[in-house]
Amino acid sequence: MFDKIAEKTKEALYLDPGMHIESNRELFIENCRRIEEYNEVFMKLVSGHLCIQIWGSGLKAYDFKTKGLIVRGRISQIEFIERNGRRNAQSAERMRKD
Repeated sequence: MFDKIAEKTKEALYLDPGMHIESNRELFIENCRRIEEYNEVFMKLVSGHLCIQIWGSGLKAYDFKTKGLIVRGRISQIEFIERNGRRNAQSAERMRKD
């Protein structure tokens, strides 16, 4: 029941990511919380319950302070991976111990 309430709250507050893609040259991501990895060919971003991975060439990040992010460059691939919060942290911790 708590999960349903949390999802409704996220929807009401627009905490899930929203995206606007302009050709393969620009991507605007709303509610981007964190940049985990960043170089000219790969970016890994956290936005709500999603991890967003972007591949391309000449990638650059702009305007992060507005709780959104603009990515410019030649974008070749975008991948969305669902994050499970605690489960991901516990799995990562187990892998470090092994």
